[in-house]
Amino acid sequence: MTVALLSLTAYLIGSVPTSYIMGRLHGIDLREHGSGNLGGTNAYRVMGAAAGVPVVLIDVTKGFVPAYFFPAWDGSANGDLALLYGLAAIAGHVWSIFMRFRGGKGVATGVGVLVALAPTSALIGLLVWIGVVAITRYVSVASISAATLVPLTAWLTDESRYTVLFSAAVAILVWWTHRGNLKRLARGQEHRFGRKRDISESSTSEGGRA
Repeated sequence: MTVALLSLTAYLIGSVPTSYIMGRLHGIDLREHGSGNLGGTNAYRVMGAAAGVPVVLIDVTKGFVPAYFFPAWDGSANGDLALLYGLAAIAGHVWSIFMRFRGGKGVATGVGVLVALAPTSALIGLLVWIGVVAITRYVSVASISAATLVPLTAWLTDESRYTVLFSAAVAILVWWTHRGNLKRLARGQEHRFGRKRDISESSTSEGGRA
């Protein structure tokens, strides 16, 4: 299989709108509830852990599978192409072709790619994420903090230059996709983790998708 075909496949895998499908199984359009974001956090907030946890795990898998398995199939013997496949999967998750180029914020899918490429850095990032959520109850702050730290840990643990650059690119993407959360934090309107939101609450009450 060619690199181009595998990259397209990775993008399509990433584009699978896990949270939207889960919402439909619960009889709602997740784009119209909570923050309107098609990610695991909004799925948890609106539908609870029974829906949110599977969404997150599947979104992690969407990043892990292309980054871990596809390099063995492209015939190039170039392990660095795993980064390309990982980026394609993340792009699919953030800009899903099945959802008119809307999607999640790329955190869970990015974690899946890092688990495949740099498991130590991914574990450290996960621990930081858990710690920040436990202290602040803000998933957005935890995601930004973990994403920002991972490039440094990748560099300190002697990961390849491309892995360090990849994790830095993911960190920039996470900051960009969370720009709306940062605005809500500044206004004191960001919602804290740990409380299931009523599905009747619209995206307007959450300050929009952003």
